[in-house]
Amino acid sequence: MAAGYCDLSQRYSGLNIGPPETPCLTKVEIRVQCHHLQNRDLMSKSDPMVVLFMQEGEKWVQKGRTENVKNSLDPEFSKTFDLDYFFEEVQNLRFEVFDIDNSTPELSDDDFLGVINCTLGQVVASSPFTKALLSRSGNRLGKSTITVTAEEVDTFSKDVLVLSFRAENLDKKDFLGKSDPFLEIKRQLPDGSWLLVHRTEVIKHTLNPVWKKFDIAAKSFGGNNPEIPMLLVCYDHDDDGGHDMIGECRTTLGQIMQAQNQQVSWPCINMKKKQKKGNSYTNSGTIILSSCQVTKDYSFLDYIFGGTQINFTVAVDFTASNGDPRDPNSLHHIDPIHHNEYMKAIWAVGNVIQDYDSDKMFPALGFGAKIPPNWQVSHEFPLNFNINNPFCSGVHGLVEAYRNCLPQVKLYGPTNIAPIINHTACLTQQTMQQQAQQTMQQQVPNSYFILLILTDGVITDMDETRQAIVAASHLPMSIIIIGVGRADFSAMNFLDGDDGALRAPDGRPVLRDIVQFVPFYKYEQGPPSLLAKEVLAEVPSQVVQFYKMLDIPPNPPRQKTQMLN
Repeated sequence: MAAGYCDLSQRYSGLNIGPPETPCLTKVEIRVQCHHLQNRDLMSKSDPMVVLFMQEGEKWVQKGRTENVKNSLDPEFSKTFDLDYFFEEVQNLRFEVFDIDNSTPELSDDDFLGVINCTLGQVVASSPFTKALLSRSGNRLGKSTITVTAEEVDTFSKDVLVLSFRAENLDKKDFLGKSDPFLEIKRQLPDGSWLLVHRTEVIKHTLNPVWKKFDIAAKSFGGNNPEIPMLLVCYDHDDDGGHDMIGECRTTLGQIMQAQNQQVSWPCINMKKKQKKGNSYTNSGTIILSSCQVTKDYSFLDYIFGGTQINFTVAVDFTASNGDPRDPNSLHHIDPIHHNEYMKAIWAVGNVIQDYDSDKMFPALGFGAKIPPNWQVSHEFPLNFNINNPFCSGVHGLVEAYRNCLPQVKLYGPTNIAPIINHTACLTQQTMQQQAQQTMQQQVPNSYFILLILTDGVITDMDETRQAIVAASHLPMSIIIIGVGRADFSAMNFLDGDDGALRAPDGRPVLRDIVQFVPFYKYEQGPPSLLAKEVLAEVPSQVVQFYKMLDIPPNPPRQKTQMLN
């Protein structure tokens, strides 16, 4: 549907009809590439990444980041940005380019390679939109440019292609070893140029690579026209970024879709080698599409509309490093006027999550304190001291349970959070089992669990925590850790492994990213909504990743289910 147009039957059904309740909206997919970037590395080329910001009110909000392309001054990024496009609004964008040389999420310690400011309208009207990269002071940075391509997204199409590529008998490109092949998939635009839509991982030391199965939205292939030209390009990866092309295959979307029934193969042709060898040249290997499956790409809202409930658990750090609650400098100090950081964090996150839990009954737990009546240290106790019913009514109940618990415990230590994670994981597992026992005739709402851990210091049971997180990654569960106070929380970023690098001490990898860590002090001067937005930003994708991992589709929307009944 074009931007600015709604259902015509509504628009012209009467002279006095007002504007529709639902805003007219088009989504656009943004792709980025850069050319002639400055080289900031001494022994190699820059490792660029693009960060997209959009202006919302007086603030610039980060909308996403591309992948990090190694050793390239002319990177073409495969990761895209989806933005809501409103014809009637000026939507200011800022693209910043950085040379990434470390694994920290902060950008302040990375080399800046340039910036452009533009509007989404400019990009849409001029796509592909090319502009010179500028310094922070507004000066051109040599010949550096950025090109932004925008395409309309059909928001009603949820088709996803699941593709499995491999290759056989590729040419050997490395003098002392075999090739390190990776594959790029491109589609042709109306002007004849090629647009990168996916890049596989690199497979080391092989002429017969089997790349990981990957998902790609059907919209990335330009629609359902089987005649759309496609290009498969196979490269031998080099660490210096000078990848050698092994060969390429020209095909169509229709031929790719044939792999739904049988595997499809193409000769991998290197034109330079063919021209040099003439008739003696056959090919540089074979690219094989082992399978193509068409599935649906369900969204977070699809699951929410289908009745998925978000269950919320809060865990509070009662270790002695917080300071005596009677001391005004204590992180646990409570005065009649101001909330402390623990209370602010509970309110900020809880106010968002409670809308997705029908009964609004939340468990509240504590750790790191000596508790009555035996005054033994506990790392897993209910704030209301009722083991059989640790639930609190709403966010207000959580805050009151915390407030009432403080004078009844003795702050102690150490800061162990693995017991809390294991406790929530056990509850999650029990709920899954109960739902699995429900009859198939009944639409059973799925439950997803969010554990909010509030702590003032670096945890002391890191190995046990890693083990607990890896074990919990196969459950419908996310963990949010908010660092309260001004301690050095740098070690906590290790748990927030967006690249999936976190492993248990026994070597088992985390199945999916389920941890988000944020230090509270970065948001203490702003409204609570900023903190909530930051810590909850990854939850929707984590929910979808879990159900997708187990191939669990959402229930039909609740309203439709009621109509059927």
